[in-house]
Formats: sequence, C-alpha cells, structure tokens
Amino acid sequence: MTVIVSHDTPDAIRGMLKRWFIEPRPNVFVGTLNRRTHEKTIEYIKRNAVGIGLLIVSSYPNCQGYKIETSGPTDRKGIEVAGLWLVAEKWEESEPVKPGTR
Repeated sequence: MTVIVSHDTPDAIRGMLKRWFIEPRPNVFVGTLNRRTHEKTIEYIKRNAVGIGLLIVSSYPNCQGYKIETSGPTDRKGIEVAGLWLVAEKWEESEPVKPGTR
C-alpha cells in the first residue's frame, strides 16, 4: 500500500495519480501498486512536481512494514533512526539548562 500526501497537486499529476490511487481527501492518494509501477510513479511525480511538498508512505519489508519518503518543501521529514522510520517535525532547539539555574 502507498499513501501520498501532497500540497497543491497540479491537474496533470492528479490525473495520472487517479489511474492507480483513490483520493479520499483532496491531495491525499491511497493505493496498492506493484513494485515497478510504484517506482515509475514516484519517479514521475518527483521529476514533474518541482516545488510541491510530498510525503510518501509505502509498504516495505522491514520490521515496521513501511518506509517514509519526502520530496520538495515540507515541514515534516521521514527519517530512519535505529532501523525505525519516524516523521520528524520542525522544532526549535532550546538552550541547554545550566546547572543550578532551576
């Protein structure tokens, strides 16, 4: 299974995605693709959707059963930490607490 969340998808790409995916909400696409179609579709989107933020969650043979990819400007990134896929949001670094100030 593959889930693609995008921002302001152009009509040409939206039309192409609707061949293999359902769109339960605007700019959210859900579907099951074979490996070759999945790779070609993601490659096409990344090549033609320049400047569009994408979050792609796909089935993958690991302990969680999925992987996370991002493309373009997004405020969330898929990262792998110790073999686990997580979604990192933007955060602000806080200043370290000095001993004795609390």
